[in-house]
Amino acid sequence: MEKFPMTPRGMKALQTELKHLKSEERPAIIRAISEAREHGDLSENAEYHSAREKQSFIEGRIKELEGLISLGDVIDPSKLSGSIKFGATVTIVDEETEEEKTYQIVGEQEADIENGLLNIKSPIARALIGKDEGDSVEVRTPGGVRDYEIASVTYK
Repeated sequence: MEKFPMTPRGMKALQTELKHLKSEERPAIIRAISEAREHGDLSENAEYHSAREKQSFIEGRIKELEGLISLGDVIDPSKLSGSIKFGATVTIVDEETEEEKTYQIVGEQEADIENGLLNIKSPIARALIGKDEGDSVEVRTPGGVRDYEIASVTYK
C-alpha cells in the first residue's frame, strides 16, 4: 500500500476519533448488546439487531482508521517554505469576480472544502502546486475554466 501525505492536525484528528471509538463507543455498544440479550428471544429483538449493526459499523471504522493512521505520512507545513506545495495555505483571487478565497492544501483524508481544506488531488490544488505568490493560474474544473491570481502563500 502506498503512503499518503497528511498534516499533523489531520493525523491528530484520526487518532482522536480512533481513541474515542475504542474507549467510549466500543464499550457502550458491548453493554447495549448485553442488555438486549437479557430481553430474551434474539430472533425478534430489534434492540439486539440494531446494536449488532452499530457494532459492525464501529468495528469497520476502527479498522479503517487504523489503516489510515498506518499509511499516513505526516508532513509539518511549518517547516516548509518556497513555492506552493503540500501544506501551503494559499489565498487566491478570482480574476473575473475579484472574489478572494483561502485554502490549505491537505491530503485526501482530511480535505474539507467548506472549511478551506483543499484536497491535493483537486483541480485547483494541482494547478497551484509549484507556483509562487503573484502568479496567475488557469484552473480547469467541471464548471469551466477559471483564472486565479495567487495573492499569498504561507506555511503554518
